[in-house]
Amino acid sequence: MNTRVSIVECQEYSNAKEAVKEALNLIGGLEKVIAPGSRVLLKPNVLSIRPPEDAVTTHPAIVSAMCELVSEAGGIPVIGDGSGIVKPGFTTTSQALKASGIEGVASDHGVELINFETSGFVEVDVPGARQFSHLYISKAVLEADVVISLPKLKTHELTLYTGAVKNFFGAVPQKTRKQAHFLEDRHRFGEAVVDIYSVVKPQLAVMDGVVGMEGNGPSNGTPVFSGVIMASYDCVALDIVASELIGIDPLKVPTNKAALERGFGTEHPEIVGTPLEKVKVRFKSPEGGITAYIPAFLKKILRKQLAVRPIINTSNCALCKACVSNCSVHAIEEINRTLKINEEKCIHCYCCRELCPNDAVELKKSLLMKLVSRSKS
Repeated sequence: MNTRVSIVECQEYSNAKEAVKEALNLIGGLEKVIAPGSRVLLKPNVLSIRPPEDAVTTHPAIVSAMCELVSEAGGIPVIGDGSGIVKPGFTTTSQALKASGIEGVASDHGVELINFETSGFVEVDVPGARQFSHLYISKAVLEADVVISLPKLKTHELTLYTGAVKNFFGAVPQKTRKQAHFLEDRHRFGEAVVDIYSVVKPQLAVMDGVVGMEGNGPSNGTPVFSGVIMASYDCVALDIVASELIGIDPLKVPTNKAALERGFGTEHPEIVGTPLEKVKVRFKSPEGGITAYIPAFLKKILRKQLAVRPIINTSNCALCKACVSNCSVHAIEEINRTLKINEEKCIHCYCCRELCPNDAVELKKSLLMKLVSRSKS
């Protein structure tokens, strides 16, 4: 596997196609993975119902550029994803695809748009599995000739960083995602994500790093200009470089560590294009991810004292109950038309915060965690 990673500066989304094309040419071009007539699935990150300027989802300009470039290479582009939110009674991926601008891209280019929630899943075995020996994977992913990850450059409260590998968390049903979060331990969660990645076997990743998200990503952070497009035939190699680019130790990222342990990617990819040192920008770390830097033995001893627990700000809560539907341990209860998180049941996976469309879930740090956070800033 060619683990070369390209970095190309891109100041504006209006220049996205040129930057993406240059990034691809630097690693060998689309023709290395696309044969004429190939059905090519483009998998953006469409986490929730948010507009492009919020930097939660892959920017439509990147998806549009890839549609054009895949077509020019002789492939047949299709776009698909499954959003992170499930609300009782209806599907939200269709709304997320529309709000993100990606539905419009599909329409403009005459490209098929696939909602993973409604298009079906297929059960598959997972050779060498660490957490899931069997998985249900999106039918659209498995039927594609080529799968391309189009992640957004973001921090993540559970995994510190989220990118090309974790992007395929959207290719499994909500039940599996809940089971993965129920594992609680960061490393085990990383192994579960790599189980999914090992089945999908994407051939390419192109990262939207023009505007990324720092702080409490993947949905509650702050948009920040980072000015890059990145590409690699190896998703793990790209994630190693991208996490280093934003000031996060690549080996502290659970998905990176789990992937390397399974023999995917390389710890030291070759970087081509713009030198990494020229474009490095230190993103603010997520509050919930700070414990990744604390030794395991200390975390066990000081578990309660190191808490960063979610709480619901009732003044912002619209009682949509997206958090209730997506809590894998059923820790959120409604009492007198007010939602409250049961501290005894909560496993601190932060799904409720990640998926709340009203930003009503906040993080409350213990005193010790406040001191630890200050020492890291």
